[in-house]
This record gives sequence, C-alpha cells and structure tokens, in this order.
Amino acid sequence: MEVCLEAGEISLTFTLNQTATAGKIWEALPFEARANTWGEEIYFSIPVEAGDEAPQELVAAGDVAYWPPGRALCLFYGPTPVSAPGEIRPYSPVTVVGKVLGDPKVLQAIGDGMRVRLRRASG
Repeated sequence: MEVCLEAGEISLTFTLNQTATAGKIWEALPFEARANTWGEEIYFSIPVEAGDEAPQELVAAGDVAYWPPGRALCLFYGPTPVSAPGEIRPYSPVTVVGKVLGDPKVLQAIGDGMRVRLRRASG
C-alpha cells in the first residue's frame, strides 16, 4: 500500500505496513491537511481515529506514525525537541504505520501551515 504525499513542490511516497491503524488510513484516503512542524517532524490531523497499537517511544528517520492523542499522522526525518542525542523521540508514544521511500530529508522543505495532500499512489 503506497501513499503519495504532495506539498508545494514536494512529492514523496511512503508505504503503509500491515497494522490495523495503517488499514484505517488507507481506507480514509484521499485527504488534505495543514502541516505542522516540531523539530525534524512534520505532523497533521487526519480523518482517522485509532487507539494505541504497538506504541513506540522511539522511531527512526523515515518512519511514518500515527499519534492517537492528536489523531495525527507524523513523518520523522530527524530529532525532535525532546530527543536525546542519537535518537528520534516523538512527543508521546506513536504507532508506526509506514516508511518513507527515498530520502526523508525532503520533508524539511514542508513548513508550518503548508497544505499537504495524500492519496493512494497509482500502479
């Protein structure tokens, strides 16, 4: 299950994994949102409600995760303000639902308030 994210001139693809939360995201596509940034993380509210599913306190660059308290999708490309050296730590535990294909650093071009569009990738 591949998802295309577009924001301004940025376009990237990420894969969704086999979690139930990822399935809910897939079923909700397509949708649009306004991006927020927090350190080297982009996040935005999505029309999906899910609880904790294998919550993780640490993630890796390129991980795509669902944050239940904010009903938000989070894309990580580096440390957040609460990360210790050498780690990427979300604000609170998240469910990893996918992985960015290619270099996640392209996410740094997405700024606060930018419109992001997500849709199922064709093919």
